[in-house]
Amino acid sequence: MPDGPAVQASGLPYALDSFVGRERELARLRTLLKSARLLTLAGPGGVGKTRLAVELAKGVRGGRDGRARLVELEALRDGEQLPQAVAAALGVGERGGRAGVEALVHALGTRTLLIVLDNCEHLAQACAQLAATLLARCPGLRILATSRETLRVPGEVVFRVGVLSLSSAGEGEDAKAPQRSEAVRLFADRARAADPGFALGPGNIRTVAEICRRLDGLPLAIELAAGRTGSLPLGDILRGLDDQLTLLTDGSRTGPGRHRELRAAIDWSHRLLDPVEQAVFRRLSVLGGGFDARGAAEVCADGGGDGADTGVRPEQVLRVVCALEAKSLIVRMRDGDPDTARFRQLSAIRTYGMDRLGESGELHTTWDRALDRLSGRAAGPPGSVFADTAEGPLGGERENLAAAVAYTSDRGDGRYVPLALALARLRYHQEQLTAARTLLTGVLERASGGVHRGVALALAARSACLQADHTVALAFADEAVAVERAGERPGGLANALDALGAARLCRSEFCEAVAVFAECLSVVRTLGRPLDTALCRHHLAWALLHTGRATEADELMARCLPELRAGAPSGQLMAALHTVGAIRLVQRDFDAAEDMFAEVLHRASGEPASGETTSGETASGESFHALYPLEGLAIVAGERGDMRRSLRLFAAAAAARRRLDTEPEAHWRSQVEAAAARARDRLTPSGAEAALTAGRRLRGGALVGYALQGTRGGHHDLSGVARTVWESPLTERESTVARLVATGLTNRQIGSHLGLSKSTVASHLDRIRDKLGLRSRTQIALWVAAQTRPRHGPGVS
Repeated sequence: MPDGPAVQASGLPYALDSFVGRERELARLRTLLKSARLLTLAGPGGVGKTRLAVELAKGVRGGRDGRARLVELEALRDGEQLPQAVAAALGVGERGGRAGVEALVHALGTRTLLIVLDNCEHLAQACAQLAATLLARCPGLRILATSRETLRVPGEVVFRVGVLSLSSAGEGEDAKAPQRSEAVRLFADRARAADPGFALGPGNIRTVAEICRRLDGLPLAIELAAGRTGSLPLGDILRGLDDQLTLLTDGSRTGPGRHRELRAAIDWSHRLLDPVEQAVFRRLSVLGGGFDARGAAEVCADGGGDGADTGVRPEQVLRVVCALEAKSLIVRMRDGDPDTARFRQLSAIRTYGMDRLGESGELHTTWDRALDRLSGRAAGPPGSVFADTAEGPLGGERENLAAAVAYTSDRGDGRYVPLALALARLRYHQEQLTAARTLLTGVLERASGGVHRGVALALAARSACLQADHTVALAFADEAVAVERAGERPGGLANALDALGAARLCRSEFCEAVAVFAECLSVVRTLGRPLDTALCRHHLAWALLHTGRATEADELMARCLPELRAGAPSGQLMAALHTVGAIRLVQRDFDAAEDMFAEVLHRASGEPASGETTSGETASGESFHALYPLEGLAIVAGERGDMRRSLRLFAAAAAARRRLDTEPEAHWRSQVEAAAARARDRLTPSGAEAALTAGRRLRGGALVGYALQGTRGGHHDLSGVARTVWESPLTERESTVARLVATGLTNRQIGSHLGLSKSTVASHLDRIRDKLGLRSRTQIALWVAAQTRPRHGPGVS
């Protein structure tokens, strides 16, 4: 099984604070969204368009389960790249020769989906064209856009997002009037977050109402002002805003009033920072994709020499980052590695910071530090051989890396080549192959020789392979080998040979591929890198299996699998386990083959689905790596004579492949199709059709649970969920609910089956998750499968 690129998709974010006000707007928007296929929330920056859009999308049926997806466009600067950016955010890869808009149209098809296009104003023309095309060709699609200007597309419904409601300055006799103000409620909510002892009362409510009026009811400005309550009294906040608003209004009479008010709030907050905090604040603006404490120190610290007014020492940066978060000038990012705190500046604040950076004269020196940091990390670990097989150290820096490539592209900066190469590798792992190859074309134009050319050629060959551009792939790989041989770089030569072997496999030139991988292995052995040697042995074993030399392939896998288990990335390990399973099939050791495929399926179901689209099934039979073991288990079932199970699994895997728009390798596909044909021949036409129909309905946790419960001679009928749960911490009723979840039933269906209400079933599920430490229905299905499966060790050698 080939190593599959990891794809990460973008869902609706979970809010970390409460949503205040906007009840009337939400009610009106829900009505509009029932009939409008393109609904644009238009309004000034900082008015809360994004938060309102996400709140609206959450209320859409299935919005939290994948039928509403957020696509953030803030970091995108080139409208021509919009289709690829949307595809990447939705987890749509370029497959079957389709790219850009065509890939999106094919993936979306007739699915029911709401896409939230956030921050369209700087790409209004491109967004308008893309929206018009997708809406015309995808009948189940709706688009919710946020923008400072309308898209002007036929059929567009525009909703003007205004400021939060305010109490009138003339309502002095009505003491309750300010409490009805949405702006005051928002200020109070955010003030309590900054100062838990804060409370609205007769002594301060009118001051809060005046602050909100001075800020024109703009949510971002109100939140920034409320964040100061932890350190300043309300009177000082009000006076500070007065000074700043007067200064900025006098300085720019022609600008939009609300923009002046928002800038006043940011500018005033900035004035409260000490010189070191101001320096870090403005320098962080070059890191639009976010940053951790180490990255902030590397970009913001300049040595802090004596006598420097704004010198920043590395050890000062962490304190300043914490201070900026406390003052609401940066926010904590909740996605990514939970063990590493990562932050970002909101768009309006970052724009203000960038202006300040330009005024300070530090723009280019700050960029230099950011480029040095990224290019240094782009190089990867010393001596790395197969860098293309893993996402690399810059996986969380996509936006920063893209900005760095754009900054260096027309400056003749030597750092462009390693940065663009690193970005191309990330695009390759996102399956954004056209974007990857475009970047690599630029690299190859600049890198006429040296180490980067060979690496770029090898990656270009792998990208071309995945786009079925076999002739070009072979040409790139041949040149990569020639470049690395001439440069006498053993590591580079091994990487190039591996790419050449892949190109030969894609062309079904199996004997040639064996020869290339064998040479690759002989080169890698000299480097003293056990994991790279193990990877090369696996690739050689896979090629040998295609030539019928299963015994030699088995010997190689026995040597490399322990090393891969110990240190290989998950995708590479799952590919190796599949290879062992395929070898066991050839050797007719079906129990051992089953063990391998079951282990791969267990591992794959614990990953985010690499091709996750709109179904809401996040993993569990819906990922690239889950397809091969499902097909392997289908073959095992057929060989054991269980033709119904075989056809069910075959049909389920085929349906999943159609949803993910991916095809297996030709050699593996022929095995699977032959097994399916044998199963059909052994059943009556009606029996075969019933099995196929049942299989097509299986997906998600129900599919994985069914596939794993049937392993090692268990009962395979869809209703045959085992009755015994080993050493279960669950009550009998909870165990019954868990077993029914594993069959794929909804809460309503489970309630009907057991005579319970839907809410009672939900309560049982909450207790099941708490007791087992699980988060999803899929994980419950996997737990049931593991408990009901006969206990035996894997037959791996």
